Amino acid sequence: MADKTIKIRQIGSPIRRPKEQRAILTGLGLGKMHREVELVDTPEVRGMIRKLPHMVEVVEG
Repeated sequence: MADKTIKIRQIGSPIRRPKEQRAILTGLGLGKMHREVELVDTPEVRGMIRKLPHMVEVVEG
C-alpha cells in the first residue's frame, strides 16, 4: 500500500521570522519562496503546516 502524500508550497518569506519558524520550514524541506515539496501525509507534517499557516499552503492536485 502506497503512503498518501501531500504537496506543500511556500508562500511566505523566512526573513524576519523567529528561528523556530525557520527551523520548521527547513524540516519541511522548504526555505525559498514558491518552492514545492511532496511529503508523506502524517500527523507530524500536518502539525508543522498548522504552525505556519501564513507561510505555507497545501497545493491541490
